[in-house]
Amino acid sequence: MIIDCHGHFTTAPKELGIWRERQIAAFEGSGARVSPSELEIGDEQIRTAIEQGQLKLQIERGTDLTIFSPGAGKMAHHYGDARTSLDWSQVSNDLIARVCGLFPDRFVGACQLPQSPGEALAESIRASAIEVERCVTEHGFVGCLLNPDPSDGFWQAPPLTDRVYYPLYEKLVELDVPAMVHVAMSRNAAIQGTCAHYLNGDTSVFMQLCQSELFRDFPTLRMIIPHGGGAVPYHWGRYRGMMIDQGRPPLEEALLHNVFFDTCVYHKRGLELLTDIVPARNVLFASEMIGAVRSVDPETGRRFDDTKAILDSIESIGDQDRAAIYGDNALRVFPRLNAALQNTKQQEVAQ
Repeated sequence: MIIDCHGHFTTAPKELGIWRERQIAAFEGSGARVSPSELEIGDEQIRTAIEQGQLKLQIERGTDLTIFSPGAGKMAHHYGDARTSLDWSQVSNDLIARVCGLFPDRFVGACQLPQSPGEALAESIRASAIEVERCVTEHGFVGCLLNPDPSDGFWQAPPLTDRVYYPLYEKLVELDVPAMVHVAMSRNAAIQGTCAHYLNGDTSVFMQLCQSELFRDFPTLRMIIPHGGGAVPYHWGRYRGMMIDQGRPPLEEALLHNVFFDTCVYHKRGLELLTDIVPARNVLFASEMIGAVRSVDPETGRRFDDTKAILDSIESIGDQDRAAIYGDNALRVFPRLNAALQNTKQQEVAQ
């Protein structure tokens, strides 16, 4: 089974965006709320969006299952207050649950968290722990997106290793659910979103983890750093050297039991570097398809986000490592996937 660990509902029906615009405008205008019940999206709208989008590409590219979450850039945690973020997260997560319900053999959910910047951060992290539990227990979700910068481009939050995040980590460990570290939009004009802010976030969080004792406190906590780890594989020697200079344990010992990287790297030499530098057991297949880059690469004739085609062309990856990257690692890092797949099989047999 080929499991894509990184997909977003970037093709959601337009009604979702309209509801969000109304929510933001109402709160900014007068502090008013727009009820989640006012969002109306029919099952056929969801089916059309998925069948003409992500499902179509799954079939064309030969992948089997996607861990599916709300659009990352649209999380936009800086808008409104804690209630704004909670309502938006629940609306977004419930829509993902509907996708998974309509296509249970193709999509399994990962949730957005109701994070907020500034003084509301601590409260929002406690709310995030509650939302993770709701999504896991009620919807069968297997992971979550954790934003290290809910100020959306201004980096006003403490590092993810700060104790303010511990209530969330305690819940993730209890539920045996990993977090994918993923920033949202950038409202800083100096930092473009998908090609600067995203990769800055990946790189910055890896450094935060290098400098911390987080995994001593949470030895079973797992984090996925997407987009190939940002600058991390390219500067692997810098990180290793820094750890030695500071008298810390070797990089592999300190982080690689808990930290994983995905393959959202859109050129062959980049993926060759990732799979050469990072042990295969720490690499998860992903494409983030219909995401940040949607065009066709004129050099290959394929879309840039067709990462399976790129990986298939890398001959240096052995059969065992390829199997690990394509699916075995995801089943280990997202252990609730096994139960989700088993439930789907039982439903198919019952039908």
